[in-house]
Amino acid sequence: MARSFPMNAWYAAAWDADIKHALFPRTICGKHIVMYRQANGHVTALEDACWHRLVPLSKGRLEGDSVVCGYHGLKYNSSGRCTFMPSQETINPSACVRAYPVVERHRFVWLWLGDPALADPALVPDMHWNNDPAWAGDGKTIHVKCDYRLVVDNLMDLTHETFVHGGSIGDEAVAEAPFDVTHGDRTVTVTRWMRGIEPPPFWAAQLQRPGLVDRWQIIRFEAPGTVTIDVGVAPAGSGAPEGDRSQGVNGYVLNTMTPETETTCHYFWAFARNYRLSEQRLTTEIREGVAGIFREDEIILEAQQRAIDENPDRVFYNLNIDAGAMWARRMIDRMVAREDSSATLQAAE
Repeated sequence: MARSFPMNAWYAAAWDADIKHALFPRTICGKHIVMYRQANGHVTALEDACWHRLVPLSKGRLEGDSVVCGYHGLKYNSSGRCTFMPSQETINPSACVRAYPVVERHRFVWLWLGDPALADPALVPDMHWNNDPAWAGDGKTIHVKCDYRLVVDNLMDLTHETFVHGGSIGDEAVAEAPFDVTHGDRTVTVTRWMRGIEPPPFWAAQLQRPGLVDRWQIIRFEAPGTVTIDVGVAPAGSGAPEGDRSQGVNGYVLNTMTPETETTCHYFWAFARNYRLSEQRLTTEIREGVAGIFREDEIILEAQQRAIDENPDRVFYNLNIDAGAMWARRMIDRMVAREDSSATLQAAE
């Protein structure tokens, strides 16, 4: 089976608050990794396998900023270099484990699992709303038993809201409204405006004003696994489609999906808003409400993955609504193909 994810990319590995001065194992893109926060606050990410006998280092312990293997006591510093071996003074110079490039940004810890020479922090996806003082919000992590690309598909086509989330954010307008799709080298944008509609329950509660609304969903994919969705409503005719959102309410649904294996993923999400910023209760209520909405997605996606596993030769049919997801998949495929081509050239040299 062809690999579904590129390695030369930044992937969210954890929320920054998840990583403390303790060993935190996680599997990303099929690789076992152990993370911890050093005394200086920096995050270390090491291959989770002792050089000596491949026992997971996460089964050991921390001693200062060094990891001590729980099997024979070999010690590794934060660069992955072995600094101690039992019963001998000479340390084998090859005794090391891989250390992965790490960047902390937008409340996430990002790892680069491919060629470290290509690990440019400027390539970390833009999710600044997650810690921008002009926005308030919070999120969670979901472990989804499906190919991460199925989550991307789900987010790139919000038509499903009408049918999966009808009691909260979905209504008939989402399925029927026209949309535009544009793309760049690594991004795809799907724009949908719904004018003069009844607001669904969630947005009616946020706007707190009776009457029809103009609603927008502007979905932006950044390869290989990040989707930010600019969403909101404003009183119908108040100028939101023309750029004046001042009378409305605006949120960003922030999503970044990290492959664990070919058929499981870590799904990091948050909802940030630009209204009623000081109301922590609202932050909590929205977070829990969105968690319930995403639980509905999780059930559908895991059922879809089970069906795919049972029908490995089935080819998907595409509708007009799949245009954004199709472009996203093309970009992912191109990234993987470039890596495979580069590896073939290097092997031939």
